[in-house]
Amino acid sequence: MIDSSVKIHPTAIVSEDAKIGANVVIGPWTFIGPEVEIGADTKIASHCVIKGPTKIGCRNKIFQFVTLGEDCQDKKFKEEDRTYLEIGDDNVIREHCTMHRGTIQENCLTKVGSRNLFMVNTHVAHDCVIGDDCIFANNATLAGHVHIGNWVIFGGLAAIHQFGRVGDHAFIAGMAALNMDVPPFVMAAGHYAKPFGINKEGLKRRGFSAESITLIRHAYMIIYRQDNTIEQAIEKLQPLAEQEPAINLYIDFLKNSTRGICR
Repeated sequence: MIDSSVKIHPTAIVSEDAKIGANVVIGPWTFIGPEVEIGADTKIASHCVIKGPTKIGCRNKIFQFVTLGEDCQDKKFKEEDRTYLEIGDDNVIREHCTMHRGTIQENCLTKVGSRNLFMVNTHVAHDCVIGDDCIFANNATLAGHVHIGNWVIFGGLAAIHQFGRVGDHAFIAGMAALNMDVPPFVMAAGHYAKPFGINKEGLKRRGFSAESITLIRHAYMIIYRQDNTIEQAIEKLQPLAEQEPAINLYIDFLKNSTRGICR
């Protein structure tokens, strides 16, 4: 089902089973397979491959040589497994980016939110869940089952271990190697990554007040500078959360961390 306003280059191959929204542009030599749904005003450049089942939202910009919805790189995956890729709205996906569908080992779904920037050669593996407003610099790599919050920045060549988690507003430095979870607001760097304070500049840019940033830093000190266990830190964070609701992001993250946090 293809809207009459869609512009498809004569060399592109688009399945008759694909659902293409209004004003979509599909460039030369691009392949759109069956069970692919592409939202309105999305632009797809040349030499892209999009396989289904994949659902892409509106106003996305997909550059050349991108592969979306391919079978995952997991030896447990069977071709008969029915799994999905879902991408939100207003994302920019640059050259050579790859995003794979999920596996039956989790929810059968790889899910990407909205307004994210994926720079050249980034990889989103099977069963990853990514929030909104994130930036992944060149060659950033997410292993399988990774969960990334909102407003996260991943530096170039940074990589995260499977089942890892990164909280909202965190900053991951270039070439960092994450083998543990990174809590919200934390800046992490190194191999293996260690915490280096809070993402103060990022919080300023997103409108956090000076008072809020001070309380978030105080919460960081409770977690990282007072020799508290995770349980003790959670208990001490509760009163701060009454003053600054954003500190609940710390509390919820610590309660749900299974790998442990970077130290």
